[in-house]
Order: sequence, then C-alpha cells, then structure tokens
Amino acid sequence: MNEESRARIQNYIEYLLDNSSAEAPMWNIEQIRSGKPNKWNYIDGCMINAVLSLYEFTGEKRYLDFADGFIGWFVNEDGTIKTYDPQEKNIDNINEARNLFRLYDLTGKEKYRKALDLVRSQLDLMPRTKEGSFWHKQIYPWQVWLDGLYMAQPFYMEYETRYNKMKGCIDSFQQFQRVRKYMRDPKTGLYYHGYDESREMYWADKETGCSPNFWLRALGWFTCALVDTTSLVDESLYFEYRTLLSMFQELCTALLNYQDEGGMFWQVVDHPGEEGNYLETSGTALLAYAFLKGVRLGYLDERFAAAGEKALDGIIERYLREDEQGNLELGGICLVAGLGGKQHRDGSREYYYSEPVVKNEAKGTAPFILAYTELLRKAADK
Repeated sequence: MNEESRARIQNYIEYLLDNSSAEAPMWNIEQIRSGKPNKWNYIDGCMINAVLSLYEFTGEKRYLDFADGFIGWFVNEDGTIKTYDPQEKNIDNINEARNLFRLYDLTGKEKYRKALDLVRSQLDLMPRTKEGSFWHKQIYPWQVWLDGLYMAQPFYMEYETRYNKMKGCIDSFQQFQRVRKYMRDPKTGLYYHGYDESREMYWADKETGCSPNFWLRALGWFTCALVDTTSLVDESLYFEYRTLLSMFQELCTALLNYQDEGGMFWQVVDHPGEEGNYLETSGTALLAYAFLKGVRLGYLDERFAAAGEKALDGIIERYLREDEQGNLELGGICLVAGLGGKQHRDGSREYYYSEPVVKNEAKGTAPFILAYTELLRKAADK
C-alpha cells in the first residue's frame, strides 16, 4: 500500500469519528434507516473494536478516548447496559462486549468488569441445539449461522480463560467442531451460511440441514471467529488450539481459490461474474484482516499476507471514493443478509444479490480499518 492510500484511509477514519457518537454513529446505516434511537448492537461493537486496535498500534489517545466515551455511554456504574437485555437471547448482542475486556484493562473502570459478568450471563440463558450449540437467536429456533460464531465465541473463550477457570473453553471449542461437521462442503472447503438442526425451515436442505449458498460475509465472520478465538486459547488446551488452527488454515487455503484477480471476493463466493453478483466490500475486508492477522501470528505463510494486501488494495481501488462534498466514502457494502424471518429470506443466490448495497456501513468500514491496522503492523515489523 502506498503513502497516498494510507493518507486517504487516515482521513476517512477521522471523518467517521468526527461525525459519530454513541447516540448517533454515522456508520450504523441499519439503525439510521430504522429511525429509532441507537442501542447496544454488534455493528457498533465491530467499529469500536477497530478503533481500539488503532489505539493499540498507534498509542494515539484520541482513539482510546473515543472508544471509552462510546462504550461508556452505554455502561452504567453498576455494570448494567442501556438498551441491553440478556433475556432477548440474541447472540449478536454479545459481540460489542468484546470491547469491555480491553477497556477494563486500559482504564481500570470497574463498571466494565461488572458489565462483562452481565453479558456472560446471557450465554447461560441461550437456547441450544440438541447437540449443544447456541441458537443464533431466540427467534431462529434450532439454527446455527456462521455469523454467530464471530458474535459469541471470541468473547466466550476470553471470558472463560480470564475469569472462569476455563470452565467453558471446551464448550466453545466444540461449537466450532460442530460447524465443521455439519456446515462445511467437502468439495469446495467452504461453509454454508446457516444450518437448521430440525430441517424444518424452507431454506434448509432436508438431508444436510444447510442453507443453499456460500455467502461471503458469513464466511468472513467465521474466518475471523477462527483466528480471533484461536489466539485466545490457553496454551494448556493444546489439542483444541491445534484443531482450531487447522480449521483456520484449511478454510483460508480454500478461500484463496475464489479471490478475484483484482483482489476482492464475490458476494456469493463461488459464482463469479454471474448476473447480479458483485465484488463485495465487507466480506473481502474480513478476509483481508483474517489473512493478515493469521500471518502476523504465525498461523499462515507469507502468501496470505500478499492476498490480504491485494484484497485491501482491491477495495480501495474499486470502492473508496470522494462524495460531492469531497468527503471519502466506502461503498460496495451489503447492508444485511440473513435467513428466514418476515422477509422470507430463502438463501438463494438471487436473494443475496437483492439486498441493499450501501456506503460507510460499519460491517464494511470496521473490518476495513482492522485490515488496515494489520497492514500497519506488518510494515512496522519490517
């Protein structure tokens, strides 16, 4: 990445932070479109994770102050969290709490430690499949989505390791094992977006229980879940660590077969160039981050660093543009995609192509910044 690109990204980051607060984050397009006040959510959680990663690399206090102010606005002194209710049993709501570990370490504020216990209590309430995996949400019975592994498992592994004598670490590990057992396609090495243990959902294959396609962002979430969780496994759990590492290496190797020559990946990964399909930013950025972090940690060989940098360069080339006011904006971001629900989301390729494509949304901007931070670390290590 050249100096001009770095300067553009830095300007873009400052623009996002200058125009966002806990009450009105400009990157949460879902919330803005809903017309409702902001609430505790995974989208902001991803963005604050990126901001804290920037702070850890640069040491610039502005980033820590922003993250502390943002998360601190939600977290009360007694550890309760505005707008968050564990009884909602939504696995997405765990993700934002990952930031509480770092904020507690960096600020020493006891409210963050108390809030960690509150969010951990949700995992004890979560309904599970018969084999023991968390449902994605209370409203999606018997279903496991790749997204949910990213939302819950890094938090679960870290909490159990730090505060609960590792009691739940094997449980966390086994949830990854079941995803590989039921959701991985042996022909491609890719993973399907969702799995319905009951086989009753209209989108689920009656034999496998899986949804029909490989959605890029779901694969991105899962790849990041693997690298982030593996990095948190205690050294005493050698078998579990080696197994997760092997899963991560196996998936990254499979994904390289689907990288477009321009560096990006397609919204439905294995149908490049199909009418309606497009090169998508958020999933590409998630994979760029996972590849670059994997190389930094010694999990992957150097060719993945080249692939990660190529992915980031591809996003910059295609989608980082100036708007009419001269502000930078990041486009090509799928706003949301899921399975089932009121919209009758059937997991078809046509469905994934039909969801809105937006700009400056944190599902794209956050992994973009995380990948950029990994690139800065790589350059500093040379």
